[in-house]
Amino acid sequence: MIAYADSLVPPALLAIAKPTATRLPTSDKTLEDLIPLLVAHVQAGESVARLHSGDLSLYSAVHEQVQRLRAAGVCCQFAPGISAFQAAAARLGAELTVPELVQTVILTRVGGSASKMPAREELARLAAHGASLCLYLAARHIETAQAALLQHYSPDTPVAICFRLGWPDEQIWLTDLQAMAAQSQAANLSRTVLYLISPALAGCRWASDGEPALGRRSHLYHPDHHHQFRPPPKE
Repeated sequence: MIAYADSLVPPALLAIAKPTATRLPTSDKTLEDLIPLLVAHVQAGESVARLHSGDLSLYSAVHEQVQRLRAAGVCCQFAPGISAFQAAAARLGAELTVPELVQTVILTRVGGSASKMPAREELARLAAHGASLCLYLAARHIETAQAALLQHYSPDTPVAICFRLGWPDEQIWLTDLQAMAAQSQAANLSRTVLYLISPALAGCRWASDGEPALGRRSHLYHPDHHHQFRPPPKE
């Protein structure tokens, strides 16, 4: 049995399952609806897969599910997935940690009525680091988010607006931080959006002379840098 988050999981992923597998969409179910169903199928001797989108370690609400399953005597194994920020970087052909430019990646979200943010994790506080910031669940609060980010990032900081990554209608817009909210509103974005805010994305944007904007190179492959696998030449 496959219980899948049908509002977030592309239907094509279910095509690899056995034709005889039970497919249970869960977008209309509460935790109280879902857990007894999972437990019943396990107790019936079936293999049960709870299929989420992206990486289970981020914003998946899996913690509360696992707690209740364990209380019911059901053991769980996690299969790691690819998060939206990783898919976005791959689509953009971008590295989010460029030497001497940015070496930290922050994954965060905007607090809403259903999930409050701890005060120490307010967006403006995180923006103060100037890191590559991956912003989830923010499309409905994009003006507030943009204002918080502009307290520390330059208005011309590159931003990738990534809509429905991994779906057939996926779209990505490259813009500046100062235009992030306007671009989101012009595209009528309200959900399934990831924002990448990072100076590292400058390499994705071509200057008027046709040359890419590049950061400093890593020492790792520099001919003047030596290590145990590439020792200095003998005198």
